[in-house]
Amino acid sequence: TGVLRGLQNTRTPLYVAIAGFVANAALNAGLVYGADLGIAGSAWGTVIAQFGMAAAYLFVVVRGARKHGASLRPDAAGIRACAQAGVPLLVRTLSLRAVLMIATAVAARLGDADIAAHQIILSLWTLLAFALDAIAIAGQAIIGRYLGAGDTQGAREACRRMVEWGIAVGVVLGGLVIVCRPLFLPLFTSDTAVHDIALPALLMVALSQPICGIVFVLDGVLMGAGDGPYLARAMVLVLAVFAPVALLIPTLGGGLTAVWAAMTLMMTVRMLTLWLRTRSGRWIVTGATR
Repeated sequence: TGVLRGLQNTRTPLYVAIAGFVANAALNAGLVYGADLGIAGSAWGTVIAQFGMAAAYLFVVVRGARKHGASLRPDAAGIRACAQAGVPLLVRTLSLRAVLMIATAVAARLGDADIAAHQIILSLWTLLAFALDAIAIAGQAIIGRYLGAGDTQGAREACRRMVEWGIAVGVVLGGLVIVCRPLFLPLFTSDTAVHDIALPALLMVALSQPICGIVFVLDGVLMGAGDGPYLARAMVLVLAVFAPVALLIPTLGGGLTAVWAAMTLMMTVRMLTLWLRTRSGRWIVTGATR
């Protein structure tokens, strides 16, 4: 997916994602209900769909490499370059996953209804994140193209436009969450206790969407600029701020809304770190290599 995004080919990932989704849904329905495999059937359906998507990507990328005469053999210099760019992003991603794991662990300590409500909200939050991430993905490719061509002004203007789009889309998504809250929850459960816990927490999620829009866009901009080391340091700082706040929630008698207030705090700190970096201009490094 990353290779094709870097080539600004976003249609192929769209087609593969749609095909994978359809296959995954059909396999899950067949294995969970038809074969009566339960949760294991859901897991196997996802695994099979993922293998199919990987095969499709390999076919497209290998065909493109052969078309342009690129060798498929491992290249030491290329591996070192990928590691140099990838390790900081790995640290960033692990820190983000740690935030989500801590939030889930805290919600689990609050009770059965709380963890059920948290899982529903986390699923919605992830869906919204993927929607906002579409702008960030565009940012990765567009910013990389401008900086690679030495067009700093074009990079700045593209960054500004994408931030505006991120805020606008975040406002729209937040409004939809507020309006659809009563309609969304019954799709997952009829348990009124879960509904009562989830409704105020969903309001917190809705209010945070414009912030999320800025965060995802600037994250994509700095990725496109090859500013991975800063992203890694910033996310470790965010984790250091979030972890003690979240872990104190059960001790202080807070509920699931407090957990999602801590998540909003986490996104706000991320927004500040990313905004300060983009405002400084230090991410603007032109040329084919950083």
